[in-house]
Amino acid sequence: ETGAEDDSGALMAALLADFEPLVADFSKMRASEGAALQSVISGQIDHIGELTKRAKVVAEDRKPKVAEQLRANLALVLENMQGVDESRLAQELALLAVKADVTEEIDRLMAHVDAANELLKTKGSIGRKLDFLMQEFMREANTLCSKSQSVDLTSLGLDLKATIDQMREQVQNVE
Repeated sequence: ETGAEDDSGALMAALLADFEPLVADFSKMRASEGAALQSVISGQIDHIGELTKRAKVVAEDRKPKVAEQLRANLALVLENMQGVDESRLAQELALLAVKADVTEEIDRLMAHVDAANELLKTKGSIGRKLDFLMQEFMREANTLCSKSQSVDLTSLGLDLKATIDQMREQVQNVE
């Protein structure tokens, strides 16, 4: 029995001797992968920020056209207004104007960019928070596309959605 105890003691000593360097190598590899992943996600966040800034410019540029379309539609409605409740008409026109405005979505996207950048600076587990932000990013990008009334704005919204989707895949690897 003494020989068996000596053998298991020697085996245990050998395993422990190998274990510490393996854990150290694992930790080093994990830190390296984390830094690479942080760089990729940071780049994607920057790209989302740039696309959002471009969307803001396109949205501002389209405002006169949207206003003109609204005026033309209003003129058409006013010509055919027999028996229409004026307060109901005012409500519908206000709703149309709100539906065409994407300022809120663009502002939220920029706020999410800021929040994501702050999260990347945080130590500790941020995967769940980033995953939640991905949902919020996608919600705003979807709304931007649905309200766009512009080929250019829709195109930017689709680019946003593609980048957010790519980022979501990376975020799944974050602890």
